[in-house]
Amino acid sequence: MGAAPCRRPPLHCNGMRYKLLQEGDIQVCAIRHPRTFLSKILTSKFLRRWEPHHLTLADTGVASATPTGYMENSISYSAIEDVQLLSWENAPKYCLQLTIPGGTVLLQAANSYLRDQWFHSLQWKKKIYKYKKVLSNPSRWEVVLKEIRTLVDMALTSPLQDDSIHQAPLEIVSKLLSENNNLTTQDHESIIVAIAPLLENNHPPPDLCEFFCKHCRERPRSMVVIEVFTPVVQRILKHNMDFGKCPRLRLFTQEYILALNELNAGMEVVKKFIHSMHGPTGQCPHPRVLPNLVAVCLAAIYSCYEEFINSRDNSPSLKEIRNGCQQQCDRKPNLPLRLLHTSPDLVSQEATLTESRLKPVIVTSNEIHVEVERNNTANQKMTANVGNDSEPNLIDCLMVSPTCSTMSIELSAQADRILGCYVEILKMLSDYDDWRPALASLLQPIPFPKEALAHEKFTKELKYVIQRFAEDPRQEVHSCLLSVRAGKDGWFQLYSPGGVACDDDGELFASMVHILMGSCYKTKKFLLSLAENKLGPCMLLALRGNQTMVEILCLMLEYNIIDNNDTQLQIISTLESTDVGKRMYEQLCDRQRELKELQRKGGPTRLTLPSKSTDADLARLLSSGSFGNLENLSLAFTNVTSACAEHLIKLPSLKQLNLWSTQFGDAGLRLLSEHLTMLQVLNLCETPVTDAGLLALSSMKSLCSLNMNSTKLSADTYEDLKVLLSYTC
Repeated sequence: MGAAPCRRPPLHCNGMRYKLLQEGDIQVCAIRHPRTFLSKILTSKFLRRWEPHHLTLADTGVASATPTGYMENSISYSAIEDVQLLSWENAPKYCLQLTIPGGTVLLQAANSYLRDQWFHSLQWKKKIYKYKKVLSNPSRWEVVLKEIRTLVDMALTSPLQDDSIHQAPLEIVSKLLSENNNLTTQDHESIIVAIAPLLENNHPPPDLCEFFCKHCRERPRSMVVIEVFTPVVQRILKHNMDFGKCPRLRLFTQEYILALNELNAGMEVVKKFIHSMHGPTGQCPHPRVLPNLVAVCLAAIYSCYEEFINSRDNSPSLKEIRNGCQQQCDRKPNLPLRLLHTSPDLVSQEATLTESRLKPVIVTSNEIHVEVERNNTANQKMTANVGNDSEPNLIDCLMVSPTCSTMSIELSAQADRILGCYVEILKMLSDYDDWRPALASLLQPIPFPKEALAHEKFTKELKYVIQRFAEDPRQEVHSCLLSVRAGKDGWFQLYSPGGVACDDDGELFASMVHILMGSCYKTKKFLLSLAENKLGPCMLLALRGNQTMVEILCLMLEYNIIDNNDTQLQIISTLESTDVGKRMYEQLCDRQRELKELQRKGGPTRLTLPSKSTDADLARLLSSGSFGNLENLSLAFTNVTSACAEHLIKLPSLKQLNLWSTQFGDAGLRLLSEHLTMLQVLNLCETPVTDAGLLALSSMKSLCSLNMNSTKLSADTYEDLKVLLSYTC
């Protein structure tokens, strides 16, 4: 069964389109009727309130006005027996004749277009009231179906242009269906097919959405779902602006996708539908599709855990998870063990962990003992928050002892199917390059219930999406792995070793660290965070030969992130235990020796490189002697790039730097902003820097002069820098 084709306006309209009458649109020039109807006028309750300019009568003179107009009572649409255009010879121009019980009313318009607008509007109002009455008391459904088809034909062929022309029939059918629950499946499908042409350009009303949802649940394999509902859902996803204002549209979309998943091909059909919404090109032309799809996915996933969310026993608040655990065990957790999986081995280890809670863990490999310190930060937060009314940190709440609280999540078969379907859709969305930045931004605040984050199946399936974010080289994508603001947890914390979602040996963690280190301009701050919270996992992965973690440990030593001598020795031992670590540590030692020689007092205070010099030329020059006294360096009109920043940050006395007309970009600025905090003069004229790199300079409070002429600086960033750097103009 297919949807009926869209009808065209009848020929008698001559292709003209008219606006439906609205209150105040009509000015009556003349009214002709018998004397017995002097007390009647058309008002807003029925035909809208018309204020006539002039009133003439067939037998008498001009009538006097009353408080409600020129007549005391209104004429209802049901009282109008007929509406005609006057066409006899010598008839008054531009007139309509309304036939009512006891006589007629003659309306005269200013022109033919206005007269036709009145005529079609009155005809529409009169007929719509008729269909409301007929369909409010159905007797035989074959007659009702015929009337519905006639009603749809009338709406499609009407020359009037107004949203209510198509919405009014949909609302009538919606009311009819809500008041009659004894319809057969065949009746359902016949009605859906009959109203399908109206749904091509209109959202279904809420009650009609409920009816569609019921049909999707009861008959997911019906051809009506594919042939009729598909264009309706496509229109909803393309044009809906806020599901919060029309939640039943979201529910209908959700049930439609589940119905597709019930077909023989299952997720392949859903995948084809998602691809049809994206389009064949590399860029989706409809900006609302992705946010609407994500909203549907989030609501569907939330519904899977609604039973646990509504049950206080299974899903307490974050504060209750923490306090309830402590009350049950009558003690505070000694170590912030993270809930990875519910395992008997963890329970058996509880006594051992209790006895050794103050002892570090010793990891032995190749006869080198590496002491991995337990991070008690989360434990201290939990202790400090006891008695506090504020909600604790999400991961801190889930970092409870297994014997105290384990969140066992077992979904019903239906909920499990829903979860699998919509997590798979999120994975599909993450495969589109143009959608990935917006998807990462939408998921950055972790918009899932904590019950989902404690569910092993959910976090394991969602790991694919996080992996796609971690593999994307664009900063706007992988930066969303971090928390949305300070003090909140992000995907980086959840999927790092010890996190509630981590189910591997740190491969995803290493991948996230690698991509974040390559783009994070606050490198030292990021390293400091790793040293405080993830030093143990970093050392363990480095011990297993992970090159990213070896680089991280070397950077911690190079940037003096670690103050404790014993910890430094442990890091050195870890590096020397593998071939890659030993090689990188030797390179670090060589750089440190060169750095000491470079920073040794002496050498020139001013230095200018010849034009066309490169990064390699600068590196050779700085390695040739001592530059501890260098305060002014000019690289203007050279070919240096951001790569030379690694050498510039080693100059301890540098105060003035001229980069005019070079290829020095944002990456270099981010490095300078962290290390050259004493820089006073910086010339970036005619460089390819952008707002992203220039904003990094806001931490350089010693800057007295900053030249940004002929750059891609925007007005907003300029104003921000003036405030952040305390400039006065």
